[in-house]
Amino acid sequence: MKKQVAVIGLGRFGASLVQTLHGAGHEVLAIDKDEGKVQRIAASAAHAVQADATNESVLTELGLKDFEVAVVAMGSDIESSVLCTILLRKIGVTYIIARADHDLHGKILERIGANRVVYPEHEMGISVAHTVMLREVDDYMSLDPDYGISKLNSPKYLVGCTLEQLGFGPRGKSGVAILLLKRGEEIIVAPAMSEKVQVGDVLIPYGRDDQLEAMLNEARKNYPAENAEKQA
Repeated sequence: MKKQVAVIGLGRFGASLVQTLHGAGHEVLAIDKDEGKVQRIAASAAHAVQADATNESVLTELGLKDFEVAVVAMGSDIESSVLCTILLRKIGVTYIIARADHDLHGKILERIGANRVVYPEHEMGISVAHTVMLREVDDYMSLDPDYGISKLNSPKYLVGCTLEQLGFGPRGKSGVAILLLKRGEEIIVAPAMSEKVQVGDVLIPYGRDDQLEAMLNEARKNYPAENAEKQA
């Protein structure tokens, strides 16, 4: 369903959010005090406005109370993000997502009315750390400490193996389940355990981090050179 979303603050996080939401077909109002940032994002938003979002009358004139979601994307300017969140709640915005740079900032935002607080730098740090720890992991989303969803661009040593051989599945030997497999333009949800990994496949498994690491180490040891040589 198409939503009306206001994004306030057009730094890298805010601009990326605007582009993603607009690309998904949502109506986005992009707001920033910096005219240059507004101009750069104008083509990727239904409306892009240079305005001071810490001014209550400005938020009212822009009709923010009628938007389903408002995202306070300014992070480093803590005073502005706090004031903007207070004003959005005051004028009646029903759902507010606010960006925080650290725990104290986040707790303040929660206390003053943010429905959800996000920590993009912290979350990105977790994601990058996992790509460092496991070179096969291209992206990572944490669900809980030590538990998450990974994106694997299938390494050569997995090619030709069935998902069952590799230990995927809720009762598999690895303890790691697989959500989906992307093969070209095709998305295979909950693929059969008899499915063989092909060159270019993208796997989306979930489970404990240590279980995924153990599974990949086991596969690297058991199916190393022969599969890699076949695809060389």
